[in-house]
Amino acid sequence: MKKSRLVNYLLFIPLFGCAQQEPKPYGVLPSEGQLRWHEMETYCLIHYTPTTFQDKEWGFGDADPSIFNPTSFDANQIAKAAASAGFKGLISVAKHHDGFCLWPTATTGYNIKQSPWKNGEGDMVKEFMQASHDHGLKFGVYLSAWDRNDTRYGTPAYADAYRAQLTELMTNYGELFTSWHDGANGGDGYYGGKNEKRTIDRTTYYEWQERTWPIVREHQPLAVIFSDIGPDTRWVGNEHGFAAETSWATFTPKGIDGRPPVPGDSDYSKSPIGDRNGKYWIPAECDVPQRPGWFYHENQDDKVKTPDQLFEIYLKSVGRGGAMNLGLAPMPEGVLHPNDVKSLDGFGKKVAATFSTNLAKDAKIEASNIRGNSKKFSTAFILDEDRYSYYASDDEVINPTLVITLKNEQEFDIIRLRENIKLGQRLDSVRIDMWADGQWKHVGSATSIGASRLIKLDQPIQAQKIKLSLFAPVAPTLSDFGLFKEAASNFSFATKGNNLVKLRADEYGLEGTSEMKKAYDDDPNTFATLMQFSNGFVFTLREPIKGFSYLPRQDGNKEGIATKYNIAISEDNKNWKTLTDGEFSNVSANPVEQTVLFNNPVRTTYLRFIPKEIIGKSFTVAEFGLLKDE
Repeated sequence: MKKSRLVNYLLFIPLFGCAQQEPKPYGVLPSEGQLRWHEMETYCLIHYTPTTFQDKEWGFGDADPSIFNPTSFDANQIAKAAASAGFKGLISVAKHHDGFCLWPTATTGYNIKQSPWKNGEGDMVKEFMQASHDHGLKFGVYLSAWDRNDTRYGTPAYADAYRAQLTELMTNYGELFTSWHDGANGGDGYYGGKNEKRTIDRTTYYEWQERTWPIVREHQPLAVIFSDIGPDTRWVGNEHGFAAETSWATFTPKGIDGRPPVPGDSDYSKSPIGDRNGKYWIPAECDVPQRPGWFYHENQDDKVKTPDQLFEIYLKSVGRGGAMNLGLAPMPEGVLHPNDVKSLDGFGKKVAATFSTNLAKDAKIEASNIRGNSKKFSTAFILDEDRYSYYASDDEVINPTLVITLKNEQEFDIIRLRENIKLGQRLDSVRIDMWADGQWKHVGSATSIGASRLIKLDQPIQAQKIKLSLFAPVAPTLSDFGLFKEAASNFSFATKGNNLVKLRADEYGLEGTSEMKKAYDDDPNTFATLMQFSNGFVFTLREPIKGFSYLPRQDGNKEGIATKYNIAISEDNKNWKTLTDGEFSNVSANPVEQTVLFNNPVRTTYLRFIPKEIIGKSFTVAEFGLLKDE
């Protein structure tokens, strides 16, 4: 062999060999626990405490443990319903803000041992754990950092007790897939009879990084820690279950006014979107209740989300690289309502029917470039149903194209893409075109692919040849391509709910300015803004009513939303008698219609609603409603 040829040959070997190597990881990477979490995709959160028996959304911490005595509690019924829907895990709300612990703990006297259920010998967390495992589901726990019952709340003694509770949950209930924490911290509570508001320094009180989350890391190293800012999964920034159209798994938590970011005191403006090239891998969890509220309310029996509504949430949560966390609310007797069960079953069947067959299976795929021309990175890997085998291009080819030719023309309206996220979130965007009438026609585009991306087309299309254009700052690593057709869903509620309806605007009178007309125009997208509201709003009644409703503004802004209220009645519009005082719990995060039902029909001439506490300075209302029997 001539010398020049030998030199060229020797130079070629390392270059060719380098092309056989995996692409270098890009950006921050998920941990092993986060990878397992991504693979789960869906799970459920079960709210069931004395608050259920009070028909409240947040308990005040003043409920007598004696009311917690479910007559037909069946964790298996709940787990079976979740499994029928294809969910992969259950999270027990072991303690909500009311402070009542569903397991026998020595850290507080306000726990299940004080209830008559099973004569004080029960452990509901353990029953949820066992039912989860029996139905092939992973198990997790939620421990509220706020405690509206504990008289120690706000002192170091409570923070120590909270960590002791967390340790008990981390060590006594097997392997956990998550430890769930939210940002509700401090405010009004019973506090052992003190009945006062308590404020804490959220940046220091719980010592999350220093003392609390290390408990989870020590005892459950593979459990992902959820809070509104991470450290492993983040709140998506709303309780509708929707991530943003662009939603990066990478995220950099930010504090407010220079304070460090901590749960309950951070900047959530980018929570739905994330940060391209953020400092940490903190993907979005999309939490949403199956009903309007997280706890069971009889008046919501006919407001359970339908399989089609749940499927839309699935597309906009799992389908945007996050996870779908659906809130389940058992009835006081301890099981899910038939409407909830039927909806879950219908959703499971719809998902299974939609994704059972990849219409791109056995397609022929031609790439503009294959990494090193090696079978190790061939296009075959994007059809093998393995999340981590993948197609890749050469390092210098960051905009490859793939032409996918199906065996036959297919009709589809969902396109699925996945990256091998073990090598990072690499793709900036993708473009999909179809071959029709002798040319390429644009079908759809997407950004932030990540663990899973479901592109829902406006309507089904028919095609045999599709072109996929990839755009990234580095060589893409595409692991999955699929085409699917959304399955139809034929659903009706198992039982009919209560028959309350809203009075028409001409069936009552309401004092106020012209601005007030927006509060009863039957348009949820308009809202009245009122600077003068301390004297309340007086309704003139012409017939008995059974309840009152308040719909907060629906534009995403929290300014003016009422969080506490007073409702009073009068015969002369001068002398008033309070009918009820209360709070609209969790309304800032979940601004759904707030309904106050009266124990008995109210027969009076005047009814007054006073927003006693609001967010901001002015009061806003999208719709008022007076409810009567149908």
